[in-house]
Amino acid sequence: MAAEAIRLTVSDFIALTNQTLEYAYPSIEVEGEVAGFKINQGKFVFFDLKDTTGSVGCFMMVFQLRLPIEDGMKVVVTATPKLTNWGKFSLTVRAIRPSGEGSIKKSFEILKAKLDSEGLFAAERKRSLPAVPRYVGVITSTQAAGYADFVKILNDRWGGLKVDVAHVQVQGEVAPDQMIRAISYFNQLEQLPEVLVIIRGGGSADDLAAFNDEPLVRAIAASRIPTLVGVGHEVDESLADLAADVRSVRYKVGSLLPRLLQAVDVRRVGVKARLEFALGSIDRQVSQTDERFLRLRQVLAQLDPSVVLKRGYALLRGQQAVGQTLEIETFKAVMKAKVETYDAKQ
Repeated sequence: MAAEAIRLTVSDFIALTNQTLEYAYPSIEVEGEVAGFKINQGKFVFFDLKDTTGSVGCFMMVFQLRLPIEDGMKVVVTATPKLTNWGKFSLTVRAIRPSGEGSIKKSFEILKAKLDSEGLFAAERKRSLPAVPRYVGVITSTQAAGYADFVKILNDRWGGLKVDVAHVQVQGEVAPDQMIRAISYFNQLEQLPEVLVIIRGGGSADDLAAFNDEPLVRAIAASRIPTLVGVGHEVDESLADLAADVRSVRYKVGSLLPRLLQAVDVRRVGVKARLEFALGSIDRQVSQTDERFLRLRQVLAQLDPSVVLKRGYALLRGQQAVGQTLEIETFKAVMKAKVETYDAKQ
């Protein structure tokens, strides 16, 4: 015997469908090629996401657009499926990022040219860092046990430093906003750090995408505190690097040349000897800096929260009480669960 059909109003059907979708797929990632990209009234973003056999409409607010997007780019969207009041199925997008080397590079170059034209990367706005800072603000991830080793290396190399650390995620959707809030925190302190350091280890272009986020790059450029950014390997270049006052301690070595030349008695030493002396000192400084960064990178490689999630662990967010909703984040998904029972351990 066939089940009796449920009669609903149109509005109730749409509401029921969206409740079902929200329960089954509270957050999904969909990858595809952008088509029909447009911004309406300076606030609303519309585009289609397609592959060889299908297409789905997407909607988001313009303030959620953190990187340049154009038709033809391959992207990954983080979204919730929804049936609109007009009966059209679409994805309500929470975040979007380029996917694949070509699209990542294209988005990077578009934003780089835009910010460069505004003068954010200009050499004349760069500030020098103190030779031996006494108070340093650090923005990085501290979840891994190796973080203690990182602090130890700082103290061994520059004993007596005051170091304040803001723990943030340095990869993923929430990373840019967390780093922006950390920059704001340090810039509002009554006693400002002498230098603000933003660091993370190496990774793929997708892993480092957070450091090409436009609001984050602008926050680094606007910082009252001189900034040093060390992200990825020497060959990696992020927009955060370009906006910082100093990209890496290694680049400070070049500033040693004038001081070294002044330290040599020009009346007794020829030009060739002075240059050889200066270059030899620079080589030693570069070698020591490379060794220092190699050790730091080995430590930082363990700081990424995703390393823990890959081992099968999960992050729980929310109030642990009966009736409350918890957000559960694993390496591959973000889920919501309702607490039905709660027995505290004694």
